[in-house]
Amino acid sequence: MLAWMNWTPAVATFFGVIAAILLVMTIYELVSPCVERKGFLPIATTRGDRLFIGLLSAAYIHLAFLAVSEVSLWVALAISVIWLLVLLRWG
Repeated sequence: MLAWMNWTPAVATFFGVIAAILLVMTIYELVSPCVERKGFLPIATTRGDRLFIGLLSAAYIHLAFLAVSEVSLWVALAISVIWLLVLLRWG
């Protein structure tokens, strides 16, 4: 059923991390609801907005690595995690 997908350890880790982040952010939002704030992004955002932007960015980072380089996807994952943390903190 999932044979069409190239399930390397990096790909599986990528999707596992996304699932874990969504679970943690859902629990965090239930415990401590957030309000919109303005960071370095040009719009006011909530934690959920910044998470969505970060996950979308992570997908583009991974696609870029697949399209233009032979570098391991672990590098793309590391860059995505760092970008997501920056975005969640200061975005």
